[in-house]
Amino acid sequence: MRSFFCAKEGFVIEAKTILDEAAIRRALTRIAHEILERNKGVENTVLVGIRTRGIFLAQRLSERIRQIEGVSVPVGELDITLYRDDLTEKAEQPEVRGSEIPVEIHGKKVILVDDVLYTGRTVRAAMDALIDMGRPRMIQLAVLIDRGHRELPIRPDYVGKNVPTSQSELVAVLLQESDGIDAVEIRKQQEK
Repeated sequence: MRSFFCAKEGFVIEAKTILDEAAIRRALTRIAHEILERNKGVENTVLVGIRTRGIFLAQRLSERIRQIEGVSVPVGELDITLYRDDLTEKAEQPEVRGSEIPVEIHGKKVILVDDVLYTGRTVRAAMDALIDMGRPRMIQLAVLIDRGHRELPIRPDYVGKNVPTSQSELVAVLLQESDGIDAVEIRKQQEK
């Protein structure tokens, strides 16, 4: 357990690491095997990462599948900013970076990849964005962490780890590509 002070908000955050680098690597390898087994390979499959950390996880899954099966799976990036149902509640102007999917998704199996599944609203927005780009044959969902507390009837097909949490806790996924370290932490705000 580590603690750090959040100067901007004026409180202490307690953080407990629940997955380290090796555990994340094992979870992604298992998910890659499950994708291959369930789909009997990866023909006509595209991995689409939801910005931001979902993209890095999708790239890692693609690499694992290439190592296991010797086949490269295309990886796309999906920006759901304009599809969020809380867009009007945000005070600041949203930053739209755009989506980049290197292949046509019409008729393909699309595996959406995200870091944490919580209420399901991000995944719903991602499915709306995908459908606007074409009509996939199937959409599956792979997440590193499923923390529960769903508000929409969405369930992942592939899960790295189920982590029961309280509403007051935050699950923070840290990845080498964006944070310089691989770890998953549960963070809880403590009054100073």
